[in-house]
Amino acid sequence: MHALLATSIGVTCAAALALPLAAPAPAAPVPAPGAHAPAASAAEPSGSTQSLPLRPLTEASPRATESVSPLARGLRQRDAHRFSLVGVVWDDADAELHGTVQVRARATGTGRWSGWQDLETHNTDHAADAGSAERTSGRVRGSTAPLWVGDSDGVEVRVRSGDSGPQNRAGGTAPLPEGLRVELVDPGDDPQQPPTAGDPVTPTTGTPATGTPAVGTPATVTPVTSPQPGALPEAAGLSLAAAESSAVNADLAPLGATEIPALSKAESEEQAVVAAGAKPFVGPRPRIVTRKGWGADESIRERAFAYTTTVKAAFIHHSATGNNYTCSQAPSVLRSIYRYHVKSSGWRDFGYNFAVDKCGNIYEGRAGGVTKPVLGAHTLGFNSKSMGIAVLGTYSAKNPPAAAVTAIAKLTAWKLGLFGRNPKSKVTLVSGGSGKYKKGANVKLNVISGHRDGFATECPGSRLYKKLGTARTSSARLQGR
Repeated sequence: MHALLATSIGVTCAAALALPLAAPAPAAPVPAPGAHAPAASAAEPSGSTQSLPLRPLTEASPRATESVSPLARGLRQRDAHRFSLVGVVWDDADAELHGTVQVRARATGTGRWSGWQDLETHNTDHAADAGSAERTSGRVRGSTAPLWVGDSDGVEVRVRSGDSGPQNRAGGTAPLPEGLRVELVDPGDDPQQPPTAGDPVTPTTGTPATGTPAVGTPATVTPVTSPQPGALPEAAGLSLAAAESSAVNADLAPLGATEIPALSKAESEEQAVVAAGAKPFVGPRPRIVTRKGWGADESIRERAFAYTTTVKAAFIHHSATGNNYTCSQAPSVLRSIYRYHVKSSGWRDFGYNFAVDKCGNIYEGRAGGVTKPVLGAHTLGFNSKSMGIAVLGTYSAKNPPAAAVTAIAKLTAWKLGLFGRNPKSKVTLVSGGSGKYKKGANVKLNVISGHRDGFATECPGSRLYKKLGTARTSSARLQGR
């Protein structure tokens, strides 16, 4: 290990924000202030979700001639309140949907219906680890990957059991999971003009605060901060939950900031505390759009923050939400996925630690602090001691934009550098149990891995997966290796 990186937390809020250190046990939630969070303020677009049950296909399609079958369910063309993202959920989180899920959407204002579009059904690999508090909460449901369809006001759905699934006792195809519903998610209006490539978000709350950011200590528990009752100053336009989410980044940007500004490599290394004579291999901090910046409704997530002990690896994903979005729509896509993860799938928060759009903008994901080892729900079996980065889009047959691959390199060079990780190295992780490795297995993985390296999945898409070698090389170079 070239550098021993320790954590130094600075208190930098202008209104005497008190953030004492606390060392959580692995994966243990860190309590937020005891006061109950109010509803989202006007500055936090709340969005909405319509949840509609799927009926036997003959009921869903009056023209159908087949008999009622447990192997086919759907929803006939119908009007709906405006929505932009679609997904299908079911009751049992451990049940898999072996078959196909297809949707059509009607564009708002035009009456034009899209063609049938497939939803990724094998989504159990994007989830909290078995036995974790998040997984055993009783709220988690099975779900497809969501699909971004844009501003729509009509929907049609068909779900069919496939021949590739397990056979039932009679030798036929197993029935579909119970409790199938289609979720129509409206992200709400943008809180501000969203970021686009070359046009970074400008913080409206002043210049970045000075101080030393939190960094991780390899192979040790990483101290984290937790806002305490009465410690948060009032901030215009922020609910208590939003202030808590912002306060854990207080050493990097002011309370309520919409972005964490980029730093040069020299500035990033200067803020890292290292052992005497050691060289910090920390890449320059990239600009990161905060949860406030993309408009997260902080009232819907769980109030406590959950942490693991360190970050040893980064798993790269694609969101599988399709590529039919513009970069100015990326904040809306994020709010939709966030709401789908929490309200529809029953997760504690947005599943990924970070997200990247096709223009290379980087976004804060799960709440808890961008420098901290926040426990995500992105790579079943390997959420502990890792972070998940989702590139918005589907990259199975389409090449990821160069800007997105560059953003992966920039983000990993900085974040992995805070925990002393070499992007070109390998690391051993202990499996928590997945579709590829049994629980307790020691698995040697690349420090920058694709989701498919830890689970039997197509994610992050074959085209994006092929670019990870480039990302590793670029990330290491940015660290100065």
